Amino acid sequence: MNSQNHFDVRGAGEHTPINIKAITLDDVIAEIVERRSEFNQLSHVPLDMIEKMKTVGIFRASTPKCFGGDALAPGEFLRIVERISEADGSVGWVTAFGSANIYLASLPPATQDLIYANGPDQVYAGGLYPLQPAKEIENGWEVSGHWRFASGCKGADWIGVGIGGTPANGGGAAAGKPLTAVFPAGEVQIVDNWNVVGMQGTGSHDLKLHKKTVGREWTFVRGSASTIDEPLYRYPSVSYQAQVHAAVNLGLARAALDMVIAMSGSTKTVTGAPRLGDRAYYRSELGKAEAMLRSAQAFFYETADAVWASLLAGNPVTLHQANLLRLSATHAAHTCAEVVMKAYRLAGTAAIFKENRLQWIVRDSMVVTQHAFLGEATYDGAGALFAGIEPTMPYP
Repeated sequence: MNSQNHFDVRGAGEHTPINIKAITLDDVIAEIVERRSEFNQLSHVPLDMIEKMKTVGIFRASTPKCFGGDALAPGEFLRIVERISEADGSVGWVTAFGSANIYLASLPPATQDLIYANGPDQVYAGGLYPLQPAKEIENGWEVSGHWRFASGCKGADWIGVGIGGTPANGGGAAAGKPLTAVFPAGEVQIVDNWNVVGMQGTGSHDLKLHKKTVGREWTFVRGSASTIDEPLYRYPSVSYQAQVHAAVNLGLARAALDMVIAMSGSTKTVTGAPRLGDRAYYRSELGKAEAMLRSAQAFFYETADAVWASLLAGNPVTLHQANLLRLSATHAAHTCAEVVMKAYRLAGTAAIFKENRLQWIVRDSMVVTQHAFLGEATYDGAGALFAGIEPTMPYP
């Protein structure tokens, strides 16, 4: 997939282009800008937009090449998430799940063959927590329970839920770790209850199941080894998920700065004071904010691209590299949230009005920093590894 243009348009069961007008990523981004208020009101990204995102290859970005996917370099996909997030944080967040098929690569190849039977453009979403006990049955599990934070579930083709505890996690290397059980989306009840002040359009509703059976071949341990022998599936999956969500804040910070830059030459202010561009504090803070964003961005992409290049050269990802992936993601998420707040403060009272997107961006950017993979505890884990000390939590 080219980050600018992608012309293959595929429907269920089709593996050749069909004859309709091709659209590009730029076209999709333009429509997102036009419709982002609609998505916010709906509390999810609707299916027609998901289909257009499929058309430009977003949801085949982490589908293995052996199943017709693109298996994109992480840095390339992260830049796409960042671009879309400039247009809207919620759609950027849903875009990030175009990377989630790396989890599915831990399933047996025969199971993946069924998942991709209708083509490589498959949307996977899930609600892993709170883990629910599962009853062991012949060749699988009987699953019931209630899960939260299933971002993008209303546009998903496949949904995973977390099951844990004895005996659901079995023995050996998986002992004590949660399993994810994968179901066709139509088998999972979505509880329409996503009512928040940030990332409203992500559709991160709750999920419910009652006595649904799942075969062992449809379960995997998150972060376990892939069964697919392609470079992308040797890239650390948990680190990648931290990165795709951090990339949302890179896009939001860029959007916020561009908005406040556009305000700098205004000849009118509420109080009649000098325009923003004539104020020393504005110029100074704008310069600092731009440096913060670009520095975080450089560390973020430099790390991702270096690890990918090392993988392509045949080297396994080291603990040090995985640590830098997590640290650069957390640093980008938190630094960019600070950049957004700088932009908000520089905009003054103009930013408090509902029609001004800056207050919307502030709320979205704060949600990114709350994600479990991007929390403050990451710094503790990173510091422990730098110091040669065992982290006090599962990390990286």
